[in-house]
Amino acid sequence: MDQSELEHDIYLFHQGNLRYSYQLLGAHPTIQDGKSGIRFTVWAPNAKRVSVVGLFNDWDGRQHPMEKVNDNGIWNRFIPDLETGTIYKYEILTNHGHLTLKADPYAFSSELRPNTASAVYPLNQYTWKDEKWMEQRRQLNHYESPISIYELHLGSWKYIKEEEYYTYREYAEMVIPYVKELGYTHIELLPLTEHPFDRSWGYQATGYYSVTSRYGTPDDFRYFVDQCHQNGLGVILDWVPGHFCKDAHGLRRFDGEALYEYENPSKAEKTMWGTLSFDFGRNEVQSFLISNAIYWLKEFHIDGMRVDAVASMLYLNYCKEDGDWEPNEYGGRENLEAVAFIKKLNEAIFNEIPDVLMMAEESTSWPLVSAPTYLGGLGFNYKWNMGWMNDMLRYMEMDPIHRKYHHNLITFSLFYAFSENFILPISHDEVVHGKKSLLNKMPGDYWRKFANLRVFLGYMFTHPGKKLLFMGSEFGQFDEWKDVEDLDWELLDYDSHAHILSYMKQLHQLYKDMPALWELDHKEEGFNWIDANNYEQSIISFIRNSRSSNDQLVVVCNFTPEVYHHYKVGVPRLGTYKEIFSSDAEHFGGSGQTNGVQLEAIATPWQTQGQHIEMTIPPLAISILKKTSTSGEGKRLNEK
Repeated sequence: MDQSELEHDIYLFHQGNLRYSYQLLGAHPTIQDGKSGIRFTVWAPNAKRVSVVGLFNDWDGRQHPMEKVNDNGIWNRFIPDLETGTIYKYEILTNHGHLTLKADPYAFSSELRPNTASAVYPLNQYTWKDEKWMEQRRQLNHYESPISIYELHLGSWKYIKEEEYYTYREYAEMVIPYVKELGYTHIELLPLTEHPFDRSWGYQATGYYSVTSRYGTPDDFRYFVDQCHQNGLGVILDWVPGHFCKDAHGLRRFDGEALYEYENPSKAEKTMWGTLSFDFGRNEVQSFLISNAIYWLKEFHIDGMRVDAVASMLYLNYCKEDGDWEPNEYGGRENLEAVAFIKKLNEAIFNEIPDVLMMAEESTSWPLVSAPTYLGGLGFNYKWNMGWMNDMLRYMEMDPIHRKYHHNLITFSLFYAFSENFILPISHDEVVHGKKSLLNKMPGDYWRKFANLRVFLGYMFTHPGKKLLFMGSEFGQFDEWKDVEDLDWELLDYDSHAHILSYMKQLHQLYKDMPALWELDHKEEGFNWIDANNYEQSIISFIRNSRSSNDQLVVVCNFTPEVYHHYKVGVPRLGTYKEIFSSDAEHFGGSGQTNGVQLEAIATPWQTQGQHIEMTIPPLAISILKKTSTSGEGKRLNEK
């Protein structure tokens, strides 16, 4: 990089527009004056002195002081003869006369906890082999494609023993075949940025550019992603730009003053988590965060980011009592700087990498979260449907005898299902901290718990929106998520749990085979109610449509343990219908109340349709039917 390029990048960094600031800052192997070594660059505008320290100089800050490059606080030092793997920190003398040791905010690798130093690691030594996947991704219209996400916390999916984990490469050999066989399209990983405390699950980070060393090196993680891609699986990474932890070696008061965080405690403090909010109005922080997202997407070929706790960024009063927050300049509760930052972030990402997924975990009714910024939106392309999740879990936890009094919980989501590009999430947050596992939320005896789980998952996969399910739910984990233990894999020795795993495989296969379940996910014409109002029997029926009328599916869900024979269901066309999927099939552990015969449509209107069939409605089950003949023949009522 010549001097003019360097000056231009520094200018953009201070303007908040340097999208690749990690190429400027951090520790980079380089050659200078014919000597190989490491170039260190850090931003610390309030420091009186900054030095690079490590084992190589006995942690003595007097040996390698850095030079202040500009008045805005960029410091630089080239140290010859240092190599990849060098452990280092920055020793900072603050304006208050205190010496402090800080990890590099732009470190590409970190020591294994409980150690906290940064480590030199090159960006460009891994050889990727996922060209086919990356080309297919560029051409894919993901809005009109199946997306089913397996949410995964590596350390508690499977481990060697407590606090001793497999490597990214070993996880690749175990996780990928399992998830691929189940039929998921993507893996979503809880945050892998470096974090000091295991039980924060990565949501309280110190090393935003460091993939956690718990499971290996950055190139080990690249191998994991590469292998996912070669096996047809996308990789989504949880990303946390809303807040960071207060550990002494991290970003908090980095150069002795509030730098990455707000100076005003009412804006900086995230009291519910004991963390600090980034100062979204500060240009250099914008460069840091936007570059960080691009870093993961570019340098690790990540296919999408799930942005954590977006509501905590949008609202100044998020989880705060009156008097603990200050209104914005217009008297409102919106954090205007955060709103502007989020829009700028998404614009930058889609400008640089237009084919990725940007998913917002946004738990309020903020409008147009998944709309482009030029239409007034926040610029994400997906939003988690937290309303659907809360309503459905509340409904499913009820004894079926009470469900008819709360029928709106299973139908209300269709009033707003097409207002955003939604993902239906059953995430880790819903199966931890006393909330019980997904299976154990279900009421009733052993059989009814599994039947409830099957009908719930069936409704989830036929409801408009992409899908996300946390690990363990696919085989009916009985205990809630135990974040310091691995999953109860031994449950698969029992038929009921093995049946649920088989059910998920076949449900995924059906989902991917049927365009009606995903092609028009975000358009109103992709869904029609047949009967939304049968609250007395807790039965709903609806149609899922694709662009081809031949792909139409009729879906019937019964949320009670009652069986109904000769039940009339309106259908969209005359002809012969076949039940192509039933969660009550015996091989799934059901009671076998299936519709094994062809169902001939009767040319008499029923419910909202011009014709109907008569079928058996199985208990606590979903039935999916498809028209198999194109003839207009149907039995009239008087011919029956």
